[in-house]
Amino acid sequence: MKVSSMFSRNVIMMSVAALGAISLASCSPTQPPAANVDSATPVAKQETPTLKNLQAAYNGESNAHVMYLAFANKADEEGYKDIASLFKAVARAEEIHRDNHAKVIQAMGVTPKNNITTPDVKSTGDNLEKAMGGNLSQAIKGESYERDTMYPNFIKQAKAESNQAAVQTFDYALAAETQHAQLYTEIKNNLNDWKQASRQFYVCTVSGETFVNSPPTSCPQTKTGKDVEQVI
Repeated sequence: MKVSSMFSRNVIMMSVAALGAISLASCSPTQPPAANVDSATPVAKQETPTLKNLQAAYNGESNAHVMYLAFANKADEEGYKDIASLFKAVARAEEIHRDNHAKVIQAMGVTPKNNITTPDVKSTGDNLEKAMGGNLSQAIKGESYERDTMYPNFIKQAKAESNQAAVQTFDYALAAETQHAQLYTEIKNNLNDWKQASRQFYVCTVSGETFVNSPPTSCPQTKTGKDVEQVI
């Protein structure tokens, strides 16, 4: 009886210690921004459709982040200051989406996987045309695809699997991609107006929602203004 009691106490102490280690790791200042999920994420016992969707989204956002940073550098070199700032803001949003997706994948007991390809950087005009597609119209179409088809389908599947954490991270990405499509349309219609450094860009660090000139008092998806940062 005493041995059993001692064993039980040791197990409890070991469990508490393990939980403490996990908590410390999760609070590390090097941890990237991640989705603040409101409910437990189902642990994947097999590769579900939602897990496949999360991995696809994680890979896509990872490459988009790298691509837009490279495009920003080129735009800055060529004197397109506002376009460079926009690319930086979009890159930051994609980084946030990447890390949000990664957190949900990890919570499902799986390692996030991506395949980063080197962006083919050309002139800013060419980069705008091939961003998310072969030309600017396709770029807008690409953003519209994410807004109208890809993420809505991912959300529908995640809801069918009762994976609320996946629903939330997809919702965040959907809101931001909708804004990006609108910004690309504005660039197409007013390219020369985007040469001067006259715009300020703000990104919600939880949802990736992107705003020009006026930071929101609260981010629509998260209902808080405390997570807004200016992209320089």
